[in-house]
Amino acid sequence: MFRFLLISLNIDTILQESTIHRRREKLRKMTDGLGLRDAYSATIERIKAQGGDKSRLGMEALMWVNHAERPLKADELCHALAVELGSKDFNAGNAPSISTLVNCCQGLITVDKEASTVRLIHFTLHEYLSSHPDIFNRPHSALAEICLTYLNSEQVKSIPADRSPDLSDIPFLEYSSLYWGVHAKKELSDNASSLALELFQEYDGHISTRLLLEQVRNIEGIDTNFLLNGLHCASFFGIVEVAAALLEMECYDINGGDFGGDTPLAWAACNRHEGAVRILLGREEVNPDKPDNDGCTPLSFAARNGHEGVVKILLGREEVNPDKTGNNGQTPLSYAAENGYEGVVIILLGREEVNPDKPDNGGRTTLSYAASRGHEGVVKVLLGREDVNPDKPDKWRRTPLISASMNGHKRVVELLHSHKAVTRGAT
Repeated sequence: MFRFLLISLNIDTILQESTIHRRREKLRKMTDGLGLRDAYSATIERIKAQGGDKSRLGMEALMWVNHAERPLKADELCHALAVELGSKDFNAGNAPSISTLVNCCQGLITVDKEASTVRLIHFTLHEYLSSHPDIFNRPHSALAEICLTYLNSEQVKSIPADRSPDLSDIPFLEYSSLYWGVHAKKELSDNASSLALELFQEYDGHISTRLLLEQVRNIEGIDTNFLLNGLHCASFFGIVEVAAALLEMECYDINGGDFGGDTPLAWAACNRHEGAVRILLGREEVNPDKPDNDGCTPLSFAARNGHEGVVKILLGREEVNPDKTGNNGQTPLSYAAENGYEGVVIILLGREEVNPDKPDNGGRTTLSYAASRGHEGVVKVLLGREDVNPDKPDKWRRTPLISASMNGHKRVVELLHSHKAVTRGAT
């Protein structure tokens, strides 16, 4: 499963927003100083003045290039602009040429020959477009609708899902499969919601499911019996409104596992989607502590990925065991420590049920995981606990000090050396 939002207003967020504000102000002054602001405005007016298909293609191409989640290949963009909203058929013959699009955009987009991707003519253009939200009407919602219309077309639905497809003839399939939900989460229209529900009617056998799973699991050759349904997908993307609609339809088992045994709650938890987590936890029949095939719970996923907000929400449920071990013997605490998430470590250590020195199946403790990865902050927190043995060896007789030394983490070695209970001759 992909081990990867409501962000609380804290000092880090304030500093980040301040930095973004200063950067935008600097870019604004730059565009004004170079006279680009007026030039961009005038060029966009010329695009609109072309009228007909030229105007439509120019503005839509500009919207795609500016708001796409990753740089688009030329053929991806051309096929995206061939999609007709409301149509069940996709005609690749309607795709404009890239040279046509460049001309329709009056030179505001260009093709990067080295990467074969389409980009804006200058980085300040992105800042200009971002500072003028009225130029495009709800762009992310529009892109989501285009992606979903394409995925619901008869041409795409007829693609066999038992093998990875050749994307050369269907270049827009990968982008629409992987990113429709990202756009929908940012801006969801009623039409996009309806299109998503239509897609989910046969989602477990849809080719887009295969592409999504292969991407998030970084593997190929997934069995055709995906066992990934619409509620899993809506939870993965964190689209609260769609997840809520699916729950009201009562056609999905909220505790049903996918191909790996992961529940919708697990998908939402590991991707930091607090809104989706709350919606799912609001159902009386949900099991908030159900493990997957590897014994990992939603709390394990949230802890492993450092999602403090989700961890706090899950710990608010009495049914959740904060010290539950997976098949390998790791706990949510050891997962958080392994990945250096000090905040999550502190939250979990605040629960008296949590054993900070519990070894996994190989005898590795939470401190051992943190030390081997060089996470100084976590090591300091754990060394401050009287119930942590800083010199406990694993089954291979490696102590935290040895593990840190083997991986070249000098600062952690110094921290462990300074502890009175550590055997200094270990290194």
